[in-house]
Amino acid sequence: MPPDPRAPIHGRGAHTNPPNRFEPLIVTPDPNYLSADPEERPHPRTQFFVDGTESLLTENDSPDIPFTIGLNPYRGCEHGCAYCFARPYHEYLGWSSGLDFETKIMVKTRAPEILRRELSSPRWQPQSIAMSGVTDCYQPAERQFRVTRGCLEVCAEFRQPISIVTKNALVTRDRDVLAELARHQCTAVYVSVTTLDTDLAGKLEPRASRPAARLRAIRELADAGIPVGAMVAPIIPGLTDHEMPAILAAVAAAGATRAGYVVMRLPHAVKDVFLQWLDDHAPSKKARVLDRVRELRGGQLNVSEWGKRLRGEGIFADQLRALFQASARRAGLNQERLTLSTASFRRPGGEQLSLF
Repeated sequence: MPPDPRAPIHGRGAHTNPPNRFEPLIVTPDPNYLSADPEERPHPRTQFFVDGTESLLTENDSPDIPFTIGLNPYRGCEHGCAYCFARPYHEYLGWSSGLDFETKIMVKTRAPEILRRELSSPRWQPQSIAMSGVTDCYQPAERQFRVTRGCLEVCAEFRQPISIVTKNALVTRDRDVLAELARHQCTAVYVSVTTLDTDLAGKLEPRASRPAARLRAIRELADAGIPVGAMVAPIIPGLTDHEMPAILAAVAAAGATRAGYVVMRLPHAVKDVFLQWLDDHAPSKKARVLDRVRELRGGQLNVSEWGKRLRGEGIFADQLRALFQASARRAGLNQERLTLSTASFRRPGGEQLSLF
């Protein structure tokens, strides 16, 4: 049989580049390339680019997002999660939501320096910052560039409250800085657990930490005195929704005290990437998954309205909410709030300046 031109690429969540909705030109692979054996094709290597941004903290006014100020050290994410809602952001850079998103990574190498400048400004009104609101701040690039580590060190210097969401056990590398922030009620870490199935996780989130490593990370963070929660995110209807009770029980046993959930959404070209993933890895479940998604999204695969996009609506959304609440209660989660405080915020050097 001839080689399949659409065969998955090992270690990647996407293996094509869907068209960029902002670009009038579309690049299609050479037929000779498509007809070559997948094992003989060049593997798409990750490329890193310096992001020359001069501002770091971003503000959002979405009423269904639990934070106002965000910080993202990277654009693009090598984790390669097939469902990632952030993929379309790469189209603003002239790239694709597909392979480009996970192989062309923008690195904000000056982020710690810029963060120090922004926190030092009199215009900064102390409030909590959320890191990884878009792409994961502990993706594999962080091992090399240590931008997230640098930002946390600045936050510790200012005693600036910062929360983190990640699906990479690399977060435990920074237990020392996080523990220092925790002493002043200035940090909380949420570890995202999509599935407990190692094989599924390897296909769905190819370069993220496997489930067992994420549970160990929760335990290590909790043992270090760092407030830690978990996100069952995203719930993929018809594929992972049945795992919710087991995931909540597992994260609670590991030391998480709070949990939340988000239902998968498929904006723009994310739909193309995820539908191809279903064809490649779960063809027998494709119809069920899409039917369930449409039940949650008013007959569509994506709804962007606030209040509906994260949890869905309808009977199935009500069932998911009830299942989450019952499972969280059974696991002993969400008994207390994880609140961050700005009471200890300081601008280094301000003590001396205040004498004059």
